[in-house]
Amino acid sequence: MHADLKDFIDDLDRRGWVRRVAEPVSPNLEIAAVTDLASKSPGGGPALLFEQPTGFDMPVAINLFGSLDRICLALGVASLDDLAREIDKLMTPPAPTGIFDAMKMLPLIGRLTDLLPKTVKDAPCQEVVKPNGSLDELPILTCWPEDGGRYITFPMVFTKDPDTGVRNIGMYRMQVFDGRTTGMHWQRHKGGAQHYRIAERLGKRLEVAVALGAEPALCYSATAPMPEGLDELLLAGFLARRRIELVKCRTVDLEVPAQANIVLEGYVEPGERRREGPFGDHTGFYSLADDFPVFHLTCITMRRKPIYHTTIVGIPPMEDVYLGKASERIFLPLIRKTIPEIVDMHFPAEGIFHNLVLISIDKRYPGHARKIMNACWGLGQLMFSKCIVVVDKDVNVQDEREVAWVAGTHVDPQRDIQFTLGPMDDLENASDLPAYGSKMGIDATRKWPSEGFTREWPTRVVTSEEAGKRAMAIWARVAGAPKTNPGRDNRS
Repeated sequence: MHADLKDFIDDLDRRGWVRRVAEPVSPNLEIAAVTDLASKSPGGGPALLFEQPTGFDMPVAINLFGSLDRICLALGVASLDDLAREIDKLMTPPAPTGIFDAMKMLPLIGRLTDLLPKTVKDAPCQEVVKPNGSLDELPILTCWPEDGGRYITFPMVFTKDPDTGVRNIGMYRMQVFDGRTTGMHWQRHKGGAQHYRIAERLGKRLEVAVALGAEPALCYSATAPMPEGLDELLLAGFLARRRIELVKCRTVDLEVPAQANIVLEGYVEPGERRREGPFGDHTGFYSLADDFPVFHLTCITMRRKPIYHTTIVGIPPMEDVYLGKASERIFLPLIRKTIPEIVDMHFPAEGIFHNLVLISIDKRYPGHARKIMNACWGLGQLMFSKCIVVVDKDVNVQDEREVAWVAGTHVDPQRDIQFTLGPMDDLENASDLPAYGSKMGIDATRKWPSEGFTREWPTRVVTSEEAGKRAMAIWARVAGAPKTNPGRDNRS
């Protein structure tokens, strides 16, 4: 696995997966505009390294995880489904039948122990220490013309619960107000916001540390929808196949990734708010300005030759699509532990993660699809799902065209659509009220007589297996087509 961000970039370089931009490009709108073009290219476009951001001698790395190949490389797997199977195996080891089986499980137990982070005394992220450092020294981007200012967009924000000391790592945008202060966009449902609420209740300052450009596994883990109370560093350790190294901050009582490129140390005061936004968000629209807590900088530490790692969000597809795909595959085994009837799940890019969820199930009883909808709305961050479409297990939910076809032919709107009310994502802009609105579930499964469908359900139109094989052989000779059948199999 990659030791740090530079190691990952060097690997991308060797594979021809990164494009170095040698000419000066401004952090004010220009880098974002180039990155937007790259992100919209087939397959997510290349990773980008801007070697001369105008006015700075610190290179800017962006779109590093913006393809399936690169997110798999970052997580050390050939495919995300391989990783999902590995997690499933780790969560459900076979029960030992004897001493020899038990001994075979020892490496698995050791693997779990290796997930724990470890603290070191000396760290690359503290090669340079600047107690009076300024955010103006960093090539922080202005991404979109109507943004409220410059934004730190890939920060790993470290806090601790003031009551319990439990750590949280989250990714929350930070608008730069001046050289020593930023906004802290803690959405109300997130762990960082909860720590801040506790600190406010106690009348205490909450210490904060922000890591920029850590090892790839940790960069991803900070974005992951971890269950409350679970340390993101455990996931990062699992993905990195090693213990994540931490180092004590210089001015706050927090530990940060030793291999990070830049660390911002500071605090937020109870009761202090400042207007933040607007911001061109991952919905493809500007999120509205609002009042948020203020981060005060106390120290900057960094490597001697740091890389500023950032990202942009906007109209999909962009880099965050591939980070979301990783979460989709990684957390599917965990979701199945609670809802085992789920076969597969897909979050289309255009659905912005939570606006559209496609789920296939092993349907076992009348009303099963509705049970799945309600279970998902009560499970972690799936509670934000605005529209859930449930199909049978023989439908490939990764094929959005197939799902649209099946939904269009299987759904009676009056019978098969369910509405409910509940919490919404803070960035949901269509609801009448902030963070609260309506949700829709669509049952696109085949309907049973026990569900009131008294007619015969129609059968799919497909050719016979024998004729299909013959046709493919002929087509391969005539048109030079692949010798595998790209069509649907004989499913009804």
